[in-house]
Amino acid sequence: MARNFKRVRLGEALVEDGFLTNEQLEEALTTSKSKGQKLGEYLMESGLVSEEEIAKVLSRQMDLPYVRIKDVNIPENVLKLVSYDILQKKKEIPFGFDENNPNILMVAVSDPLDFDAQEDIAMLTNLEVQPYVATLSGIVETLDKYYGQKSNTEDLEKFAKEKGLVSDEDTSQHDEDVANSPIVKIVKEMIEKAVRQRTSDIHIEALERQVRVRFRIDGVLYERARYELVFLSALVARIKVIGGMDIAEKRKPQDGRITQVVDHVEYDIRVSVLPTVFGEKVVMRLNSKSGMKREKSKLGLKDYEEKQFDTLLAHPNGIILVTGPTGSGKSTTLYTALSELNSEAVNIITVEDPVETNVDGINQVQTNNKADLTFATALRSILRQDPDIIMIGEIRDEETARIAVQASITGHLVVSTLHTNSSAATITRLEDMGLEPYLIADSVIGVIAQRLVRRLCQCKKPRLATLTEKEVMNIPPEHLNDDITIYEPNGCQLCDNLGYKGRIGVYEIMVITEHMRETISRRATVGQIKEEALSEGMHTLHMSGTEYVLDGTTSYSEMMRISFDS
Repeated sequence: MARNFKRVRLGEALVEDGFLTNEQLEEALTTSKSKGQKLGEYLMESGLVSEEEIAKVLSRQMDLPYVRIKDVNIPENVLKLVSYDILQKKKEIPFGFDENNPNILMVAVSDPLDFDAQEDIAMLTNLEVQPYVATLSGIVETLDKYYGQKSNTEDLEKFAKEKGLVSDEDTSQHDEDVANSPIVKIVKEMIEKAVRQRTSDIHIEALERQVRVRFRIDGVLYERARYELVFLSALVARIKVIGGMDIAEKRKPQDGRITQVVDHVEYDIRVSVLPTVFGEKVVMRLNSKSGMKREKSKLGLKDYEEKQFDTLLAHPNGIILVTGPTGSGKSTTLYTALSELNSEAVNIITVEDPVETNVDGINQVQTNNKADLTFATALRSILRQDPDIIMIGEIRDEETARIAVQASITGHLVVSTLHTNSSAATITRLEDMGLEPYLIADSVIGVIAQRLVRRLCQCKKPRLATLTEKEVMNIPPEHLNDDITIYEPNGCQLCDNLGYKGRIGVYEIMVITEHMRETISRRATVGQIKEEALSEGMHTLHMSGTEYVLDGTTSYSEMMRISFDS
């Protein structure tokens, strides 16, 4: 195999291409050496350079083509050339033949200097290898996509053969041996695949005759695997072991926690086990340690919304409430707000159930009902800790709400969440909890209602909006006959044929002005509060969602899903 050997000094190449300064390189070399890390690993971990940028620099320096392997549709005859075990070990994957020479096999490689791995594939296939530079995460994700399910099935067959499984009862007898079985590998790889597919929750469900595995991606569940029911007990037992739960208890719901590192990122996984008719159901919620802490610019706030957000955070005291259903991104918004406010000059204390991510410089308290550490009791103690800013995970009852109001009136900034459908409904919800309208008017400085909509992938297809759709989107009457282009999901390799890739926040920010305070104090209805807020320039969820439909960020159906109450 002909090869173009060229010594590449990654750091110098990144400086040459303008991704790093000489000072940043020197500091990175010193720090990575002290940590015993490769330079590339440290640069990606610290966020100085992305994995894709490193791959493109290597591609240019070595005069090799670059391929975004996740976007490639690999033919079946190419997939059969080399076994999964070898490709997984070498971290390379063939993806096609050269169109001008069928004897040249195109292979995606993460380390173009690993000539031994390329020669091994050349020998196994009896073909000449043309390396293409790709990211390691892209190669691993592609291997998962094409070979993962087959590999898991083979592991389970091996496990069944070893244990001689014939029924579900037999599996439970071997619970003690689970840690040494292929089940360990399957659970680990299931979590890794979920992370790489942007999954928020993994569902392992016992059906009548099979075990179904589904991933929640961008808020929607997709089936990813099915196994024989005989393997359910072994899978659940392994998850219980690593989640710190009682392996013998199968009649009661249990909760646990797992920590796993995937692609150099630590994930905190909350586990819930629930007995169902056909066996135990497991749900694992995946959170990266850094996932909640985002830059304000990454939340999806429009320019005018960012100004409103900044105005609210600039208040020295008062209550800021973030509302929306479960999974609408409330916690991320709260943590972003805390990160904005976090400095040496302020004392920030949170009370949460549970603490979702650890933040340096912030004092975080986790509730514990068994120890009588509820939101209310924790808040009373927190007020004696000289706080400037208090974050309450959720206002659930009148007692917690009253303490929050007292804290805000006595000079503290309080941020919290509430489950309501809109900004205006939040005010009446507090009244329903037993708070007097004048107290709400005095303490609340702003309410942020939010939802998440799926972003359309770049493969989206245009179409003209119908008259009904234009009316729903409140297009002015004089423009109802105009051609208005909106976009629909299509599906390609990049988005795994889902049509959507990622999500973005849709916001309804209600700033409490003097007029609003008077309106609230009069015990106004939801409609009256909303009308007052609209007259002062508030954009509803429906209006904000419509903007995303018209600029092609999301689809009409997504907008309707999040603004049903408007």
